[in-house]
Amino acid sequence: MRAVRLTVTAATAVAALTALSACTAKSDAADGDAIRVTAADATCETSTKSVPAGQVTLKIENKGSKATEVEILFPDDRIVSEKENIGPGTKYTLTAEVKAGAYEIACRPGMKGHGVRQKLTVTGGGATAGRDPRLDKAVADYRQYAQDQADRTLPLVGTFVKAVKDGDLAAARKAYAPSRLGWERTEPVAESFGDIDPKVDVREDGLEDGQKWTGWHRLEKALWADKKIGAEEKTLADRLVTDLKDWQERVGKAEITPSSMANGAKELLDEVATGKVTGEEERYSHTDLVDFKGNVEGAQKAYDLLKPVASKNDPALAKELDKQFTALDTLLDKYRSDKNSYDFVSYDKLTKDQTKELSDAVNALAEPLSKLAAAVVK
Repeated sequence: MRAVRLTVTAATAVAALTALSACTAKSDAADGDAIRVTAADATCETSTKSVPAGQVTLKIENKGSKATEVEILFPDDRIVSEKENIGPGTKYTLTAEVKAGAYEIACRPGMKGHGVRQKLTVTGGGATAGRDPRLDKAVADYRQYAQDQADRTLPLVGTFVKAVKDGDLAAARKAYAPSRLGWERTEPVAESFGDIDPKVDVREDGLEDGQKWTGWHRLEKALWADKKIGAEEKTLADRLVTDLKDWQERVGKAEITPSSMANGAKELLDEVATGKVTGEEERYSHTDLVDFKGNVEGAQKAYDLLKPVASKNDPALAKELDKQFTALDTLLDKYRSDKNSYDFVSYDKLTKDQTKELSDAVNALAEPLSKLAAAVVK
């Protein structure tokens, strides 16, 4: 889910991760070819309004006092690519692919609301001319993966919702975390639509003014904090199914490119850093490690599909990513009953040293992962 308001602990983690990424996210595009995006608390300035189709690089600098999010958007608000949690005073390089057409670049100070937007016109032919055909296969396979995850999620959500509607607190708690795995694995695809994530995965402190709280985390609070299931929760359970069916039906239409896959993998690691490692995502159920594993699995799937091209273009990077994915997976295995189980230790049982070890492993993977997009679109 999109992290909107951060505690001091989370903000520190984000600042560290963003600073790390800012130092290492490189693009082969010359600085003169990049779009310079200067974000502030009330403005979003871009250095150009038109670029040719193909690879586009955004050199982002946040001069505001709030963490910001920068997005490349279609006119209907679908997200082509994005970077969340760009801290005050930090920089980030975002690489994406765009076809000819009309777009917008949006800066969202505080990561809320419509944001401040600038028009962007993309001219010329398609973005795929001359690229490695293995990337087209990677995109097709990833699209099928995202659809499969959505299709498999609905029955698991059905089990969760039935328990809620039956008023069975224990069964609903047991079914809660498994119902979220498919979503967590492919969250950047779901977030690309813009309107689904706030309905199903928002935390209470992420609500916009006037927004009704719905979705998993509203039910999580009822199950663990309030310890009761009432008529409202049963209605919200039905609403969750409706909203996730919308996701299931739309996921196959998502705009997916090799760079969006690579950037999405990095976004999933950012999700871990801003929500799971801090314990904020599942603050009532403490099932953060299940979400954590789902995010890592989704990031690894995108990388594995892109790996043949990444290995050719940057073998040292691929070697480092293999190493860091293995290290993080091995560390996570320490906290579950067996490698084939998603029965993880409750996150509130971990010590500060253990959570720091997890945070360090995430950062060690995030650094090379931030270079993947530039490696696959060379």
